[in-house]
Amino acid sequence: MNPTKGRRVTLQDIAQRTGYTANTVSRALKNKSDISEATCKYIQDVAAEMGYIRNQMASSLRSGQTRTLGLVVGGMSNPYYGIMADQIQDAAMEHGYSLLILCSRDHADLEMRVTEAALSHQVDGILLFPSYGSARTIERLRSLDVPFVLMGRQLEDDNADSVICNEELGAYLITRHLIEGGCRSLAYMSNYDVVFASQHRLAGYRHACLEAGLPESAERSCILNDDEAILHQLLAWKQQGVRGVFYFCDDEAWRAVNLLAQQGLHIPSDFAIAGFDNIQGMLPFPSPLCSVEYAPARMARSGVELLLRRIRREDLPPQHIVFEPTVVCRGSCGRETAGRCPAPAQGLRP
Repeated sequence: MNPTKGRRVTLQDIAQRTGYTANTVSRALKNKSDISEATCKYIQDVAAEMGYIRNQMASSLRSGQTRTLGLVVGGMSNPYYGIMADQIQDAAMEHGYSLLILCSRDHADLEMRVTEAALSHQVDGILLFPSYGSARTIERLRSLDVPFVLMGRQLEDDNADSVICNEELGAYLITRHLIEGGCRSLAYMSNYDVVFASQHRLAGYRHACLEAGLPESAERSCILNDDEAILHQLLAWKQQGVRGVFYFCDDEAWRAVNLLAQQGLHIPSDFAIAGFDNIQGMLPFPSPLCSVEYAPARMARSGVELLLRRIRREDLPPQHIVFEPTVVCRGSCGRETAGRCPAPAQGLRP
């Protein structure tokens, strides 16, 4: 009869099975150097056979840390956040940390609530994709002296660590990509007004249009979320001679592609299309899309490593890590060839 059946296996249980002390078992499970490799392997094999699971709560009480990071994102239904969460978890696990993921829906009140939930789980620090109104959340984290790093977006507060993509440059490059592909009449569309990113992506789009001598295109932009309104606007633009559309992100671009397809319109013959985030570089979407690549794995690793430095209480000034974007061409711009288009030697450098 298994004496541990129906309850958690303890160090004492493993000690009794192996004949070693509970302290030796504990050190062997941690691969301590004062325990021989053969002994470590034997004890670890027995522990695995018995179904031992480390009691992280007890370890946290001893160390004062849970080795857990909180991650607050807008919503996991957005592929962008799913990709970033995957990359952040990989980076966290490389350092021996687990991840608690919560969704704010880009709403300040919910963001505060889920941040409080993360704090109630005693996370060691928080990676936050901020929403409008995040100042309250940041003030709360600072009042509790909880380490945090802003991901993907900056706020006006320069004292908050951040890891971002150069949004304005990315939008400039992808708009110029459409223009160089033959689009002389353009438009910009977004489904939502997103803190930091909306302002900078629209600015980059306008900069490219004005630089190319397309003032009318520079002013042609809108924020719409209803499918009927989106389709109505696209058809109106087509009547006005608009040839290309830059969408705030890939997810929104594919939404428009589907709406146009229902009307018998095709990409790129009826509209040249481009997005932002290069989701297709990670997920196999069927409709090829030109997009902006922002190095999500490197951003995730930088965010985690910066947060761990704050958790270790390293003395360093506020950090603002900016990743330079590139354009990935898949032919939705109307070009005959597709490939990776690097940032030019001269161009927008906000």
